[in-house]
Amino acid sequence: MFRILFRLYLVTIVSFSAAIYLVPDLVIKVFHERFLTYNLDYSRGLQTLIVKQFHSVPPAQWPALAAEMDKEFQPLHIVLSGNDDADFTPDERQRLQRGENIVRIGDWGWRTLAVSPLNERTVVKMVVPPDPTDVSLLYWSINVLIGATMLACLLLWLRPHWRDLERLKGTAERFGKGQLSERTQISASSNIGSLANVFDTMAGDIENLLNQQRDLLNAVSHELRTPLTRLDFGLALALSDDLPAASRERLQGLVDHIRELDELVLELLSYSRLQNPARLPERVDVSLDEFIDSILGSVDEELESPNIVIDVLLHGQLERFSLDPRLTARALQNLLRNAMRYCEKRIQIGVQVGPKGCEIWVDDDGIGIPDDERERIFEPFYRLDRSRDRATGGFGLGLAISRRALEAQGGTLTVEASPLGGARFRLWLPTPA
Repeated sequence: MFRILFRLYLVTIVSFSAAIYLVPDLVIKVFHERFLTYNLDYSRGLQTLIVKQFHSVPPAQWPALAAEMDKEFQPLHIVLSGNDDADFTPDERQRLQRGENIVRIGDWGWRTLAVSPLNERTVVKMVVPPDPTDVSLLYWSINVLIGATMLACLLLWLRPHWRDLERLKGTAERFGKGQLSERTQISASSNIGSLANVFDTMAGDIENLLNQQRDLLNAVSHELRTPLTRLDFGLALALSDDLPAASRERLQGLVDHIRELDELVLELLSYSRLQNPARLPERVDVSLDEFIDSILGSVDEELESPNIVIDVLLHGQLERFSLDPRLTARALQNLLRNAMRYCEKRIQIGVQVGPKGCEIWVDDDGIGIPDDERERIFEPFYRLDRSRDRATGGFGLGLAISRRALEAQGGTLTVEASPLGGARFRLWLPTPA
């Protein structure tokens, strides 16, 4: 808030100062004659009294009278001068020779000099000196107090705006993290009430759409499992009979397709559950080396080639770390299966715990992932062109599920180039508060 307040105040005070010092000069220049006439009228009475005072004594006594009046009129100065003084402009000399009074004006249109002719060659000047230092300081103090008052007014005006904007920002952040029921709760009378109302309406529409999508996905997935189970059971009974080899082969192919479809339904259900914002991760303190060992054991039988080597790098002292074992294991299993599918001969798993969190990475020596595809591979059902074949490419849900599993715990999952030549998937889990 203070940054916005400072910028707003800076713009306001600079504009105000510029207006104070530039606008009066502009107005005085445009209406110069009117200000001259006003000051002539304003000082005519005093100038007439001064001239009468001089005319009441002989000219020889004028210097003494001027000195006496100069003392009496302080801080004004009364000075005798000739009408041909070099300080006068040609126009001023002509007016004095015609017997007219003249004045000069300075800042804010106030007169700084008033001159009256005494005879054909002599004039009397009434000089207005500049303000003394203490008075100038008082004027500057007035400006400072005005600036402070403006700052206080801006602060009072900005505070409710900032409060409501912070509330809107916090609501947007929580909504973006999956708390779809969040609303701003900002009054319609607020200055950003219309914006908050639009945001709340949008949030409600998004929540309804996502809930409908999740409910539809759950319903379809559950309804599909029942006929799939019946088909699997029926085909298993059929395969138990004596059948010709060709028929048995065709039925076994159908069983494989049904089980593949059942696996897809299970993946859809898993992805749908991870989209539920009400489902909070269950954090448990685990020993990371034992946790990684158990995950490797769960996928060991899926190695397609016995020549593939899996290395584990444990950096530093691995303390127990708090995480959701089920979600994290699911994410790592998907990444390991992905690495097994595309590596040549080597997979490497690295683990490092720092003060801010735990980092786990999975490297492979495969052909890698192009830069422009590295974000898209985390989209549901997206598969790279080289993996369109379901025998190698899967359903395109594994990486999406892995990222969701990490994000549900406040972590991240990214992909980059691996030192082994293929892809590196980097998992990050923050230390719980």
